[in-house]
Amino acid sequence: MAEALLTLDGVHTHIGPYHILHGVDLAVPAGGVAMLLGRNGAGKTTTLRTIMGLWKASAGTIRFHGRDIAGLDTPAIAKLGISFVPEDMGIFTDLTVQENMTLAARSGAPDRKRLDWICDLFPPLRTFWHSPAGTLSGGQKQMLSVARAIIEPRELILIDEPTKGLAPAIIKAMTAALRQLKETDTTILLVEQNFSMARALGDTVAVMDDGHIIHEGDMADLSADASLQERLMGLSLEAHQ
Repeated sequence: MAEALLTLDGVHTHIGPYHILHGVDLAVPAGGVAMLLGRNGAGKTTTLRTIMGLWKASAGTIRFHGRDIAGLDTPAIAKLGISFVPEDMGIFTDLTVQENMTLAARSGAPDRKRLDWICDLFPPLRTFWHSPAGTLSGGQKQMLSVARAIIEPRELILIDEPTKGLAPAIIKAMTAALRQLKETDTTILLVEQNFSMARALGDTVAVMDDGHIIHEGDMADLSADASLQERLMGLSLEAHQ
């Protein structure tokens, strides 16, 4: 297994009076795709938002390249080379696709070559380049959300349930695009409920329940172990999609 790019050690997160994460230990190897699976309410989204500094860890360490980033604010974490695709997509619906992409480029005008590559990954973005983002379909909005996160090279991308509510054909297109993205130098930490997509994309896997990591290992090992799948599928992973 590759050296860890990101590690969480004993991370607790409270949101108001609620104790959501209960000592999360997680290692995300550099390169490839790390899947984070589990039932609804297990703490997956809270984990991503805590890494990104949107919610603060109340205990534990979060290390990126060995540096503890748990005390940093979100803009500072983004500047280190981490981007986040939230479950609600986070796009500006009144702005055009072009304007959404331009705003996401922190370093100035988007690189033309990289923009062409992204539009090859997600062809509808080129088609609707001058259209308001709010007029896109759900799948197209999800494509735009991911595209905004990769408009500039990032070392680590956190993606929260990119296939939720999408039609099978769009899921297939999203899976193909993320498969191409994983061939670059970008590491992906991907939250999913769709086990078929997880199996197709994931290199490593961690399973959460009740704010803990209860399983961590290679995706290939989980895919090959029917009894382990059966035990973990009881946590509402969608094994048969």
